[in-house]
Amino acid sequence: MAIRLHRGDLPDLAHYSGSRAVAIDTETMGLSLTRDRLCVVQLSPGDGSADVVQIAPSPAAAPNLKRLLTDPNLIKIFHFARFDLGTLQKTFGVMAEPVYCTKIASRLARTYTDKHGLKDLVREVLGHDLSKQQQLSDWGAANLTDAQLSYAAADVLYLHALRDKLDAMLARESRERLAAACFAFLPERVRLDLAGFAGEDLFAHS
Repeated sequence: MAIRLHRGDLPDLAHYSGSRAVAIDTETMGLSLTRDRLCVVQLSPGDGSADVVQIAPSPAAAPNLKRLLTDPNLIKIFHFARFDLGTLQKTFGVMAEPVYCTKIASRLARTYTDKHGLKDLVREVLGHDLSKQQQLSDWGAANLTDAQLSYAAADVLYLHALRDKLDAMLARESRERLAAACFAFLPERVRLDLAGFAGEDLFAHS
């Protein structure tokens, strides 16, 4: 597994040239969009390698990263995209589109279980065990440990394969159009979150 570490931005987009999809994840200081800052963005073109980009407390412009996030011809694959899209929008001022969320796909396709976390999903669908030991570590540290880098990379290395497997399950259950509609709506759901409506179901009766 090749891991390329960068600070502030991707140096170029050479590894993503010609790609049709990129797997993306983020690490933050916590799980509050309003309180916690973005610390790391990890990406994989699907070839077994990953880029890990450290983001400073006062982030730079990151033009290459922003160009990748907004490329209309490049599908961005996330697991629980709602949070990642929010922290990326808050930090860089751009909404990543188009998007595919493996958690939403799992919930639509794997209705026989309530276990849709990445660790459970990778274990069942792909037969691999992911370590979550570094999940609660300090991602704002100036220097990331080798264990943190391996953890960050692992969170994106399986997303391409998960998408393929989940797409087959969605098609089998005739839910691919429903999934596509959910993915298309995700940026708007995130804009609602950032506008202060994160805890409200606007479609509820009361």
